[in-house]
Amino acid sequence: MKKDKSRGALGLVFGIVFLDIVGFSILFPLFPSLLDFYLEREGADSFVGGIVQSLTDIAGADNHWAVVTLFGGLLGTVYSLLQFLFAPIWGGLSDRIGRRPTLIVTLVGTAVGYLLWMYAGSFVWLFVSRIVGGIMAGNISTATAVVADSSTAEKRAGAMGIVGMAIGLGFILGPAIGGMTAPDEASLTQSYELGLAWNPFSLCASIAFGLSLLNLLFVLARLKETHPEERRGASTRTALWNPLGALARLGLEGVSRTTLVYFLYLTAFSAMEFTLTFLAKERFDYGPRDNMWMFIFVGFVIAFVQGGIVRRMAPRLGEKKLAIRGLVILLPGFFAVAIAQSAGVLYAGLFAMAVGSALAMPCLSSLVSRYSPLENQGLVLGCFRSAGALARALGPILGGVLYWQLGSAAPYWVGGVFLLLPVGLAIGLPEPKATTQAAQEG
Repeated sequence: MKKDKSRGALGLVFGIVFLDIVGFSILFPLFPSLLDFYLEREGADSFVGGIVQSLTDIAGADNHWAVVTLFGGLLGTVYSLLQFLFAPIWGGLSDRIGRRPTLIVTLVGTAVGYLLWMYAGSFVWLFVSRIVGGIMAGNISTATAVVADSSTAEKRAGAMGIVGMAIGLGFILGPAIGGMTAPDEASLTQSYELGLAWNPFSLCASIAFGLSLLNLLFVLARLKETHPEERRGASTRTALWNPLGALARLGLEGVSRTTLVYFLYLTAFSAMEFTLTFLAKERFDYGPRDNMWMFIFVGFVIAFVQGGIVRRMAPRLGEKKLAIRGLVILLPGFFAVAIAQSAGVLYAGLFAMAVGSALAMPCLSSLVSRYSPLENQGLVLGCFRSAGALARALGPILGGVLYWQLGSAAPYWVGGVFLLLPVGLAIGLPEPKATTQAAQEG
């Protein structure tokens, strides 16, 4: 058995993923200002004006806040759909040419996307920047493949938990930076050129651009290749424009089922995430600062569980049992939020959902990695993350429809019952064959 060299690689991957998520999530607090800025400058007959009119037809003319949130959800959906298509392509490419060059390409592309945002004087260029970012969003799946390459099977779940911790912390710091550097009302009313030009959001974009360059330098200077050349020729070639079909063609026991469990779970979870601020506003009159603290609470719980508890419990219980327990813990969390009429009950529900998610996500990532041969880690993990991206594109749409058609509790009652499906599927997962991977890693 090869020596476990995960510690050094894991520290590098933690930094790569953390910086990437910080740069990506800086945009989140800016959606209201972005919408108002471009709509006022370009008018109702513009591209952004047409989008706003369509969203107003859905949410209602008297619900500007819902329109703003749908606008943010639309930009997120475009990004997620492109990630769905391209994450397995980058993962498969990393199996053939190596992890390091693939990460370099995606990080350069990410920097280009942020550079376009810096000079997005028109909404079209902001939209193009999101398209570029979505296409290049192969960083996490490829970085996860680095962890799989470098860790032993027994420590895989703990290593995936550290990656999840980086994601959770990045989603805390990124919106905080975006909020602190957001333009004030005076700067939004100044005169700016249309087209490729400096704009009120260029400071936020320049920070994201700087972080992407730092990430790139980090990879160039420190990251060594973890996917040796002798394994690259054995990588399975398969068409990737249908990521879920690509997994089925590989025919690996447990991989397709684990990916389906992940997709179903994350669809319900992302529907909850998208509608949570609406519920908090409707029931508790929460404003932006209250919502910030709510998400910080969830982020810290997820980071603590993934960074500490998963690493210790996974070797004792195994990834399958821990993933099932995480999915089961989600159920009372969903139902508590559905009935919450006080902040205490709301936070109790959020705590259960954060703990359940923090247990399930890294264990499912570890399982799908352990089910797949080493020469196909990039492709399999890329398709796995691609399924998650599709869930994050569909979940907000489904959650929004349930919320506005059936009431604030609907996404949580339906989501909780819906989660019984991935729980049942997870129970039928095979146990990872440690002996097979041990032979491969030897």
